[in-house]
Amino acid sequence: MAAKDKLKAYKDKRDFKKTSEPEAGTKSGYKQMFVIQKHDASRLHYDFRLEVEGVLVSWAVPKGPSTDTREKRLAIRTEDHPVEYADFEGVIPEGEYGAGTVMVWDRGTYRNIRSDAKGKSLGNSLKEGKIEVWLNGKKIKGGYSLIKTGRDKGKERWLMIKHDDTHADARRNPVSSQPKSVKSGKTLHKIKKADEKNSG
Repeated sequence: MAAKDKLKAYKDKRDFKKTSEPEAGTKSGYKQMFVIQKHDASRLHYDFRLEVEGVLVSWAVPKGPSTDTREKRLAIRTEDHPVEYADFEGVIPEGEYGAGTVMVWDRGTYRNIRSDAKGKSLGNSLKEGKIEVWLNGKKIKGGYSLIKTGRDKGKERWLMIKHDDTHADARRNPVSSQPKSVKSGKTLHKIKKADEKNSG
């Protein structure tokens, strides 16, 4: 399926005359990248996105990523996003889908571990419901698994689990200890205030 077809759900949910979120374009340079966006919507959560075959495959992780191997973080699959979304930071207006403040909390590149070991493309791993990647971000590093566990109310439910490697640390809590954007250095509050100032 072409990237533009994968993005139909994304486009159908948004009015781009009202939201500053990006429409799908033709930008390049996003291959094998990931982004984690902190999203203060109806409920605060973290959107984990991996570039797969020209789009950002996305999961909402309510508690955010963990560096503790004992943690199994719920990750709910959401609609695919355009790769340009990796740069989006700002405020989605009230009344629009996903209304709230969005921060680029972490980003970097990834390596497909299953491809190394078993010759699986990430697209095939996604269909099988088991993804294994090595993340090289500014805050989050090392191996992670995403495992599909089923569906609930039409949404795919997955688990995000940290691998036991040199970046595992049960004492570290990056969600609380590193609250600022890797793009702007701002907190969610400052991003919202800047948007209010610019729109006012």
